[in-house]
Amino acid sequence: MYSSPPAEPAGPRPGRERRPWSLRRRLIVQLAALLALVCLVVGVVTELALNEFLVSQVDKRLAATSERGSHRGGGLPPWNYGDKPPPDPLRVLGQVDGTLAVQVHKNGVVNAKVLNFEASPPARDKPPLQDVTPQQQSMLLALPADGQRRTVDLGGALGDYRVVSSFSPAGEFTVVGLPLVDVRDTLWRLGFIFGGVALGGLLVAGFVGAVTIRRTMAPLDRLAATASRVSELKLDRGEVALSERVDEVDTDPHTEVGKVGFALNRMLGHISNALSARQASESRVRQFVADASHELRTPLAAIRGYAELTRRSGEQVPPDVAFAMGRVESESARMTTLVEDLLLLARLDSGRARVHERVDLSRLVADAVADSHVAGPDHKWLLEAPGEPLSVLGDDDQLHQVVLNLLGNARNHTPPGTTVTTTLSTQDGWVTLSILDDGPGIPPEILPEVFERFARGDNSRSRAAGSTGLGLAIVAAVVGAHRGRVMVTSRPGRTEFTAIFPQVL
Repeated sequence: MYSSPPAEPAGPRPGRERRPWSLRRRLIVQLAALLALVCLVVGVVTELALNEFLVSQVDKRLAATSERGSHRGGGLPPWNYGDKPPPDPLRVLGQVDGTLAVQVHKNGVVNAKVLNFEASPPARDKPPLQDVTPQQQSMLLALPADGQRRTVDLGGALGDYRVVSSFSPAGEFTVVGLPLVDVRDTLWRLGFIFGGVALGGLLVAGFVGAVTIRRTMAPLDRLAATASRVSELKLDRGEVALSERVDEVDTDPHTEVGKVGFALNRMLGHISNALSARQASESRVRQFVADASHELRTPLAAIRGYAELTRRSGEQVPPDVAFAMGRVESESARMTTLVEDLLLLARLDSGRARVHERVDLSRLVADAVADSHVAGPDHKWLLEAPGEPLSVLGDDDQLHQVVLNLLGNARNHTPPGTTVTTTLSTQDGWVTLSILDDGPGIPPEILPEVFERFARGDNSRSRAAGSTGLGLAIVAAVVGAHRGRVMVTSRPGRTEFTAIFPQVL
């Protein structure tokens, strides 16, 4: 297990995930979509209503046009005076430009004309008329003579027409129609105007809505900022002063945001109380361990001394007694080591003032490797270090114990003949201490817990020597107290412990 969270691997992530939209963006988009939908509905309804109104106006004019034609003697077209020319060729009896008239005489002759002032300049003796194509005549002649007004698409230059077909008093089939081009132009013009106004309104509403939503959601941003500050606090150990709270202005229970802020403050209060209780419990446990360890040192020293005195006395003792006293001396020495380790951990946990002095780590590592060579002659010990001294700021005894614990761990948990390589280097203001061995490695299920207290890897590595299970825990605690990091990687044939310390130049 790492003493600090490992850095995430660099490089792009496979399969770039789509980032979810923020609540602010979703509200703005939904507001704009709702306004756009409202504008669309209003525009469609307005266009339909205006189309119906304009068509009704055309129908009124069409009825008047048909009425004038039906009351004219002989069933003449609506623009024809008979033998008399119209008084004003531009008005042609009040008919508008584009008026359509079709007559089918009793003898079968079809007279189909369209009033067109633009195509044919008006004259005094006859109106400006334009012929209708045979295809258009066929469409018009196919209409039922029921007197109903209907819209017909004649195509070509004529386009849509509002027509009414019936029989004249003379019994002739007639069709009278008025163009809808003005209606269509009016609808398009209104559509463009309404679309431009709606687009401008959407932009203004979007801007105002964004500002309003941003101001409305400002309390949520403050809540998020408070939660972020709390998340950055180290709550896993030590005394924690959880003083972060949501401002009173954001804790009004009569508002939605206030309810969240009030609940968050209550939760932070409960967490603060729990942390205080945990800290008090941990402090009592540490004090008990420190007191117990301190008190056990004296009787253990006495037991060890009496056992050693018995062994050194000149009097002969039975072999079984000598063996028992030897075991008493050995176990008392082991228990003394355990007590010293517990006392050191209790002091590190309590955060007592430490000695911070310049320590030559190069000399310290060289001495530790030499001691390990004497303690484990059946291992191969290698040292790789630069020629110049590498110094760190810390406690000489504690750092010496870190190196001895790492080297002792490699010696105790690897078989004879294992090569242990100690490397000391520096880079970017950090000193790196690496202990590498080619032993059997640490099982993957044990690797995350090797720096925990009383953790053991003896099930798969050598059990030739006993272990208290505190060596690597002390390494992690001391390295952390010196503002460093410790980590381990292991596989069969390669196990590497790495400790990193800030360098002192």
